[in-house]
Amino acid sequence: MSRHVAIVTDSTAYLPQAALEHHRIASVPLTVVLGDRALEEGTELSARSLAEALRRRRSVTTSRPGPQVFAEVYRSIAREPGVEGIVSLHLSAELSGTYDAAVTAAREAPVPVRVVDTGMVAMALGFCALAAAEAAEAGGTLDETVAAARKRAEGTSAFFYVDTLEYLRRGGRIGAAQALLGSALAVKPLLELEDGRIGMLEKVRTASRAIARLEEIVAERAGDADVDVAVHHLSAADRADQLAQRLRDRLPGLGELHVSEVGAVIGAHTGPGLLGVVVSLRQVTELSTTGR
Repeated sequence: MSRHVAIVTDSTAYLPQAALEHHRIASVPLTVVLGDRALEEGTELSARSLAEALRRRRSVTTSRPGPQVFAEVYRSIAREPGVEGIVSLHLSAELSGTYDAAVTAAREAPVPVRVVDTGMVAMALGFCALAAAEAAEAGGTLDETVAAARKRAEGTSAFFYVDTLEYLRRGGRIGAAQALLGSALAVKPLLELEDGRIGMLEKVRTASRAIARLEEIVAERAGDADVDVAVHHLSAADRADQLAQRLRDRLPGLGELHVSEVGAVIGAHTGPGLLGVVVSLRQVTELSTTGR
């Protein structure tokens, strides 16, 4: 089946493979540099290997895709029958240069490409990509598809528990003063993605209390609304499954519930023990009746 608007995202969306295939969403991989080896996220480095490398304090850094990678993806999609435009949705520009690389490539693409800084990451980005795909499948124009993604982003929140702020400090994603304070007070931090940046939300004394508080925050944010939820983790599968079950029992308007281990790019900056929850308001796609 032909499509007029195609969707591109990046590997930090952590969308299930089945969803990528069903909606024909192209995912561009970011790169993880482990020692002297550059590996594509999701294809060449497992979360388990990453966690072990971090515990051993091996050098782990991340890198955006180059503009040429996006350029080839855009050219390939443009060759598909019926494609008239592309919406390319990416993680926060405050966290990565991926958006800038996509913008550079879009200038030379053979069809119009709208590149969107969603201000999101993980399934917060994934839900935006799904909203865009559904709008495109309903016959939406480029503008309508972008609007659907932005509207989903406005109704999406992401919260994270990490065992330590050290990995975020190493990657420059949180200030050294905040990391030092957390270590000195022996607190377990709860973080929030806000305005595209990772910031401190609360400081809790123990891991169990922090995770209980994470559950409370998600329940408060969801309320009685219809929401989709994703629970992410790194080397904390049992914690994630238990939290997911409690949320399943607790949220009256729960729709989709995804549980997954994060990939290497996010894991490199959060460290083993990460527990994250994305809560996203479900929205009906409303398109204009004027046609394309």
